[in-house]
Amino acid sequence: MSQRLDFQQQSPELFKKLIEFSMTLKKSSIEPSIQYLVSLRASQINGCAFCVDMHVKEATIHGERPLRLHHLAAWRESTLFAPRERAALAWTEALTQLAPQGVSDEVYDKVRTQLSEKEISDLTYAVMSINAWNRVNIAFRAVPGTQDKAFGLDKAQLS
Repeated sequence: MSQRLDFQQQSPELFKKLIEFSMTLKKSSIEPSIQYLVSLRASQINGCAFCVDMHVKEATIHGERPLRLHHLAAWRESTLFAPRERAALAWTEALTQLAPQGVSDEVYDKVRTQLSEKEISDLTYAVMSINAWNRVNIAFRAVPGTQDKAFGLDKAQLS
């Protein structure tokens, strides 16, 4: 499949703002290792091949262990994730696949035991961001790997 249209070119002001929003999140209270896991997990759920490809490469470049990346889809059953990471992943899944009744008290209470209010707020914005990227990349069929050089992802050596 080829890309449907170049949304960056068609809406440059909006694209720039979404990039700025995403870059601001890199300075949030959520550590980069959790941000990589959250971005990858939401992208898996949403079926965004472009973003899955990107975030596997990004996490690899920043030292994430390959086995943890393989276990991410089954994080509940895996012993490779710390309680803080599990809470962030539960929150990510709850916000990515909103239930008709919203986010349960059980998930919220679990997150509250591991993250501060500021961190929960920052994590929520991180989940919002990746879901926005997933939607635009899926809608216009962004081709995985086509932006590797531009984003420095070729350093992952995972072609």
